[in-house]
Amino acid sequence: MLKIWGRTNSINVQKVLWCCGELNLKHERIDAGLQFGVNTTPEYKAMNPNALVPTINDDGFVLWESQAIVRYLARKHGLGSLCPSDPKACADADRWMDWNATTVWVNLRPIFWNLVRTPPEKRDMALVNDSRNKLAASMAIFDAHLAHRKFVTGDAFTMGDIPVGTSVQRWFNLPIERENLQHLAAYYQRLRARAPFKQYVDLPLN
Repeated sequence: MLKIWGRTNSINVQKVLWCCGELNLKHERIDAGLQFGVNTTPEYKAMNPNALVPTINDDGFVLWESQAIVRYLARKHGLGSLCPSDPKACADADRWMDWNATTVWVNLRPIFWNLVRTPPEKRDMALVNDSRNKLAASMAIFDAHLAHRKFVTGDAFTMGDIPVGTSVQRWFNLPIERENLQHLAAYYQRLRARAPFKQYVDLPLN
């Protein structure tokens, strides 16, 4: 059975769990990271030298990096659906997955860590405000992209929606100012209608 190491409140672990839910993949999850430890043990670091979560073991194939895991599982179990079989559509999904990692997460991470996991007296609010403005600009770009699409690549939900979708969930649940991005709000509601998203991603932030 597929094994997944990682805590359920990790955005990167949530990507993998959501992917498994969309694919109806049975899996065993082992708590790891932060208060659970495990990820700093020699045994874990032998699988993932970065000592981060998630890591998977799929019948002896060990893989880390959340987006690589999502792509692998989508190609193995959802080729033609979660992973588009058309090269251009697949590249489009890949593009937005990478955009989330290189553009959105760079500014979302300092907001999340300061407002959710840092005591108020230790928060860097100047960084939070600067990051929020940059994140808002990215969300406006995505809002415009969604003007004539239900999902990232068009009318069908794909792997491209998974990383972006986890970030959108944070955008709507962090205690920050939000611009009125109607297409983005409608997209969030479409994601909330998906049972795996509700189960693994749309949870209280902690």
